[in-house]
Order: sequence, then structure tokens, then C-alpha cells
Amino acid sequence: MSEQKKKISIWLPVLMSVVMIVGMTIGYQLRDNTAGGKFLGLSGRSSVQELVSLINNKYVDPVASDSIDKLVADALLSHLDPHSAYIPASDLAEFNDDIAGSFMGIGIEFQMMNDTVNVMNVFKDGPSFKAGLQVGDQLLKANDSITLYGKNISADWVRSKIRGEEGSSVKVTVLRNNKQLNLNITRGVIPVSPIDAAYMIQPATGYIKIDKFSERTYETFMASLEKLQKAGMKSLVLDLRGNGGGLLQEAVDIADEFLSDNKLIVYTEGANSKRYDFVCKRPGLFETGKLTVLIDETSASASEVLAGALQDWDRATIIGRRSFGKGLVQQQFGLTGGSAVRLTIARYFTPLGRNIQKTYAVGKEKYDEELMNRYHNGVLDKADSSVLKGKKFKTPAGRILYGGGGITPDIIVPLASSLQDTLMMQLYFSNTLSNFVYALYKNNRVYFNGFKTPEELAKDFVPGAAEWNAFVAAAAKDNIVASKVSAAGKDYLLQSIKILMARQIWRTEGYYQLQNATDSTVAKALQQLK
Repeated sequence: MSEQKKKISIWLPVLMSVVMIVGMTIGYQLRDNTAGGKFLGLSGRSSVQELVSLINNKYVDPVASDSIDKLVADALLSHLDPHSAYIPASDLAEFNDDIAGSFMGIGIEFQMMNDTVNVMNVFKDGPSFKAGLQVGDQLLKANDSITLYGKNISADWVRSKIRGEEGSSVKVTVLRNNKQLNLNITRGVIPVSPIDAAYMIQPATGYIKIDKFSERTYETFMASLEKLQKAGMKSLVLDLRGNGGGLLQEAVDIADEFLSDNKLIVYTEGANSKRYDFVCKRPGLFETGKLTVLIDETSASASEVLAGALQDWDRATIIGRRSFGKGLVQQQFGLTGGSAVRLTIARYFTPLGRNIQKTYAVGKEKYDEELMNRYHNGVLDKADSSVLKGKKFKTPAGRILYGGGGITPDIIVPLASSLQDTLMMQLYFSNTLSNFVYALYKNNRVYFNGFKTPEELAKDFVPGAAEWNAFVAAAAKDNIVASKVSAAGKDYLLQSIKILMARQIWRTEGYYQLQNATDSTVAKALQQLK
């Protein structure tokens, strides 16, 4: 089951930065350490340990021991760097699932709407699919006794009640067409694809969107690359926008497919970690075809490693906006009680020696606010990427690149100012538009299921006055006056209804096929590949 951990934003990518900062704490150097082992063997007790013990045993009110540990750990780590992080035992499984690229569950995406769990997507061939659960069903109970609706019910709480060990079962009561049904679902391993889309965007030109660098990213990427090459791909648009990173080795393996010989891809080094070079080890599958790489302000960590290596070797044209600037390597260590710490052990450096990490000398709070400040200061819709100009570096072709944090694109594509409207922000945070599209699909399921491909939908489904009036009414229920939007904004929202409908039917693959048709950064990439 996947409860929309990642919401797709179609108008304001920078707003994802708040969420992305959390995701950027997972820039592992070595996947073998993600399970972690105990590394502290203290024979004596420190003053901090004594203080924690006193609070547990003497404080006037009961205090959960894990909350004390987290407070102490967070306070200590906050003085180190922005990406070292303490993970309580209760959260560790979810963190590790994210990197593993799979989880134990029933295989659905759901959303809380009007205090009720609505099934937004059922993973094909997953446990719920096999049990007969459908999009549009509403979950009422689990195992007869657990009520899954109400004002005090959260998505996390629902997730905890329907997830479980592989092979175990859960009985769910669902509401479908005003009738209650009971379904028995056997839980299983649910893979989450790290590739959002892979298709031929133009004749001889492929497009691959990588969502994250999890344990299955390289494997899935290679399958996508081979599929596109069989379809006649000679040029490639590689989209890393919104990709907050993940496992370094996955990014290194992908870089190896684009770079020849034994070229250096990235190296890591720290005060207590000797320099380690990651170099190409095999002939790549796409070493000579034309290549563009798309990045933005939420591309981070392993994404910056990949983009930086291709830029340093003059292998690809980097297009978009300056990346996040997260160049710190974390390694996970297990702690007593099942918790863990992801501790920064080294820094990333591009082949030319550029330090990817932006400064955090200003403190963690201001560091976390940097992306929003870029947005509020208007630099994202101007020459944002020219702001940071540190030490100069020269590529083999003689191009000048800069260090100082993040990857500066070769071609800058500003964030469209029309996407920064206050109304758009309201619609984003309220889920009004996506909820409207879900209801539209649910009420017209036969019509929309009649479309066989995203191309058919793009051609024949043209939202007009009826959809607009219905949307205005839906927005009013969320206290949003959509009728006041500009003519351009109205056109944009009607187009967004079509794009999100493609996502509702074909998930991210359909979404990007329609979204890319009007994406200015993608258009610039296609122009560059001509």
C-alpha cells in the first residue's frame, strides 16, 4: 500500500522543497550498511546517559523514553550538519522501505476525503487487485472491529492498521455503490517503481524520469533504456527534477552507462574517511547518443552526483535550474533499542573536484529555508543559477563550471511566473484539483476507461464549461474562489484536469506523457537534441 508518499505537483515544484529536505537525509555511500549494526560499546555511562535515566526514573510525569532519546539526539546532531539524522525505532522500517523500493502491504494508494478512506489506485496484480478491491471503494473497517473512518482518523493510523507481515491477511469492509462488501486480502511485498516514466517522446528520442535512487533503480533503468533502444532511440532526455537522491551506487552505475573507459564518476572524502574514487567499470549501453539531463531546485544528492559527472565530462547538456546542493554522504548505524542514526561521514566531489554541498554555516534553520527564500526573492523565475559562483573549474572541452554548492545548468529555464499564483498554492495544499479529478473519474468510469492510451485521452478529452463549473463548485467547498482566476489560469487548470486524469488512469507514465507536452524545460531539451 502506498498512500501518496509523493504528491505530484504540476505547477509549483519549489513547494516540494519542504518535504524534499527530509528525503535528502538518505544519501548513502554503502547500501550494505543500511540495515546497520551496533557500533557503540560503552562500558561506562556518560552524563547524558545519566540525565536520561534520571528523567525516566524521577521526573514528575511519565515521558516516553524514545521521545527523550530523539530530543537528545536531535539536539546533538543539529550542531553537526543539516543531514545527519536520528531515526526512532518506530520509524526505521518505513525509512528503510523507502530505500529498498518496496514495502509490506495490501497494494493501494488512498487518500482521506471527508473523513473517509478513498481508494485512489489499486496496484495491478497486487494483493488488493487479486482480492477484488477497486478504485473508488471506501474502506470502512479492518477485521470487523477497527473503524477506518472519522474525524480523528489519520492516514498514518490507517496505514498502521492495514499493513502487516508478508503472508498475513486482513479482512476489510468496503463501501461500493452504496453497498458494503467484505474482502479478505493477503498482504505481500509491494514493489514501488523508481522510474516514473520511460517512453519515446519523439521519433528517435526517449524520455526517462527517475523518481529516486533506491535499490532497484539501476535495474529498472536498464530495462527502460533497453526498451527504448529497441524502439529506435538515438537521443535521450533524462529527467532528475524532484529527485532527492538515495543510494550513491545506483547513481554511479547509471553514470557508467553514459561514460566511457575508466572515467572518474565521483569521489568521497571526509576527516575520518579516506578518499574513495568511483570509476567506470564496464562498457556503457549509451556512451555516444545525444543526452540532456533535467534538474531543478529539488534535485539533490545522488541526482547531483549523476548530473555533475555528466557535466564535468562534457557528456550531457544540463538544463533547468540550480540543484539543491546536498553533497554530504550518510551512513546508517544501528543503535540500542532498534533506533538508528544516519551520520554524515564524507562529502561528494565531482570528477573535476567541485564540492556539491552548499554552505550550512548559516545554521540549520536558515539552511532549510534557503529554497523558499529563492522562491520568495524571485530568483527561480530569473537567472537563479547564476547566483552561486565559487571556484572555477574547466572541463575537457574548455567550458567553465563553478563550485560552491549545487549543479548549475548549462541552459537555465526559469520557473514560469504563472505557476506562482496564490490561488495555485491554495489548490496545491488543499488537494482540491486532484480530488476533483478523482471524483470526475469515479463518476464517469466507463467513459474514461474507454481511452486506451494517454494519446487518445489528450486528443479526445477536452475539459470545457461543464468541467470548469463543476470544479469551481468543488473549490468553493474548500473555501477557494476559483472563479477569480485569470483567463490564462483557467486554461492552465483545465489542461491540468486532463493531465491529472491521465495520472488517475495510467499513473505516472500517463501523467508525464501529457505533462511533458507543455513543459518548457522538456521543450528546451528537445530543441537541444535536434
